[in-house]
Amino acid sequence: MRAVVVEKDRPASLREVDEAFVGLADGVADGQVAVDVHWSSLNYKDGMALAGDPGVARVSPLVPGIDLVGVVSASGSSDFAVGDLVVANGAGLGETRHGGFADRALVEAGSLVAVPDGIDARRAAAIGTAGFTAMLSVLRLERDVRPGDGEIVVTGAAGGVGSVAVAVLSRLGYSVTASTGRVDERGAHLRSLGASSVVDRSELAEPGRPVQRSRWAGGIDSVGSTTLASVLAQTSWGGTVTACGLAQGSDLPTTVLPFILRAVTLAGVNSVDAPPALRREAWGRLATDLDLDLLDSMTTETTLDEVVALGPEIVAGRVAGRTVVRVRP
Repeated sequence: MRAVVVEKDRPASLREVDEAFVGLADGVADGQVAVDVHWSSLNYKDGMALAGDPGVARVSPLVPGIDLVGVVSASGSSDFAVGDLVVANGAGLGETRHGGFADRALVEAGSLVAVPDGIDARRAAAIGTAGFTAMLSVLRLERDVRPGDGEIVVTGAAGGVGSVAVAVLSRLGYSVTASTGRVDERGAHLRSLGASSVVDRSELAEPGRPVQRSRWAGGIDSVGSTTLASVLAQTSWGGTVTACGLAQGSDLPTTVLPFILRAVTLAGVNSVDAPPALRREAWGRLATDLDLDLLDSMTTETTLDEVVALGPEIVAGRVAGRTVVRVRP
C-alpha cells in the first residue's frame, strides 16, 4: 500500500509500506474500524506535519492527513458495517496516529461519522476538518447571536475554515464581513460565497485599544493574536466571538475590558476532541446548511503523489479555499 510518511529529521515522502505499518496486520479490535481511504484533504495542520513540525507531528514515523473519507473494509463496531461510506476529522489523525494520506487506515469508531445522504465522498473530503470546524463555530455562535442582530466578521476568510463559514452564515441569513489579506485576488469570490462586504486584514491585524467602536455582533476567528484581540475590542455588547486557529499567532494581546464592559464572550472551538454526538450534529447541519455548489467553487484537487509539494504552499498562505487529495489513482 502507498502512504506519505514523515519521520524526525527526514523530509516527508510517498512510500510503499505494508499494512502492519498502519496497524492493520492483525485485523481490527473492538471499537476499531478499518477504512479503505479514497479521499483526504490538505489543511494548514497537514502542511505543518509534512514539514515535520513537532507541534503537529507528535510521533515518528507518522502518516499525515487529519481528514479521511473512505469505505469500511472491516469493523469492530456495531455502529459501522463493511461498505459504509465514512468520514473522520481530527481526533489525533495525522498528529498522534496515522492519518489519511495512505491507502488504508485504522480508526477509532468514535472518530467516524457516516457521510450524510446528499454528500458524496469527494465533497465530504472538501468539507474536511476546515468545514467541520467552521460548522462547529457556527453552532456555537448561533447559541448567542441571531441573524438580524448585526454584522458577523469572519477572519482568514479566504482560507478553508473562513470560506465555509462565510458560505454557511450567509445561507443562514447572517450579514457577513469577510476579512482577508487577499482582497484583490479573492474579494469577488468571497462575495460570491455570500459576504456582504470584504475588508483587508490590515484593519484588524495591528495592535489597538482593548475596547474600540462597536462594529460586530459576533465573529468567527481562525487567525488569533492581534486580529482576534481587535475583533473582541470591536464586538458589541453581549456578542460572541469563536476562536479556532492561530495563523497569525497563539498570543492574545488584550485585557479583560471587552468581557467586563461589554459582556463579550470568547468561545473556543476544538474540532480534534469533539465527541461523537457533536460530530454527527455538525455533519448533519453541513448536509442542509452548506450550498454544495458553492463548496465546489472553492475546491481544487490534487493527488497523493503531489501533496508533499503543496505542504509549504498552504503554510505560506498561498492556498485558497479547500484542496482535496485523491488518495487512490
